Amino acid sequence: MHEMTSGAIYAALEARKRGVMKNRSYEERHQAALGVFDAFMGGSVAEPERGARSFRRQHGALGTFAFDVVMGDVWSRSQLSPRDRSLIVISVLATIGSTEELSLHTEVGLNNGLTRSEIEEIIIHVAAYAGFPMAMQASRVVTSRFCEIDGVDRLPERKGAAELSDVERRERAHEVRKSLTGGRCADDIEADYAALVEHLGEVGVIAYHWAFGDLWARTELNRRDRSMAVISILTVLSRIDELAFHIPAGLNHGLSRVEIEEIMVQMTIYGGIPRAVEGIHAAKGAFAKIDASGKNPS
Repeated sequence: MHEMTSGAIYAALEARKRGVMKNRSYEERHQAALGVFDAFMGGSVAEPERGARSFRRQHGALGTFAFDVVMGDVWSRSQLSPRDRSLIVISVLATIGSTEELSLHTEVGLNNGLTRSEIEEIIIHVAAYAGFPMAMQASRVVTSRFCEIDGVDRLPERKGAAELSDVERRERAHEVRKSLTGGRCADDIEADYAALVEHLGEVGVIAYHWAFGDLWARTELNRRDRSMAVISILTVLSRIDELAFHIPAGLNHGLSRVEIEEIMVQMTIYGGIPRAVEGIHAAKGAFAKIDASGKNPS
């Protein structure tokens, strides 16, 4: 009933990007979902409609929604690229410990343009913002999927992190803090460090050295993408106070307001609507505070 050519699938997606579909028919939404599914599978599925039938056969109404809502309503939106959506989803799945879905989306992320190094770097952010136990579990899942893709039992030895003194870590952290805050931190490194320690005690010591100096300063993922991962993690964990800091930081790192709001749209599917509602309220609150201050990042 819904068989269509790949050309028609991509025509539907392009029409969606141009915004010409305001109120779509079911057929139009389903066709967009078929295009997303085809991209998920790296273009290797001869008949994407068979995938839709499989979803429906195995999961009933849930399978229909998983295909037509998840892919047709959300993933087909043009406000974020498929790569960015994969970055968000991998961040969330690792954070909540959804191992089977994480394994699947590791390969989907590669098909959508993420590199292996970028996926591994997302997991490091999970260590800092959701804890090492979740990150170690996620790392094992990702490694297993890479091995499965390569047809090997073990990956080549990875390179460890830079071995830095605390002074070097603080130097790197201060540069990160300047970008996170848009320059609104102490100009002197030691004064900035002391201010965070005074505010947070020994937690501030670890946060300054590890989160800012060790992690955020790494080059394997750019600052925009790191902000996107952190906002996603904080949203799924309902860390509203932290979002009040990291949403403006995301703007400072090049995310647009539309892109930040779109993270919350993606969260309706992967974190649930209640957390998405919390997230969009946090985003709008942060934007309003910025506007009231007279500083207006896009």
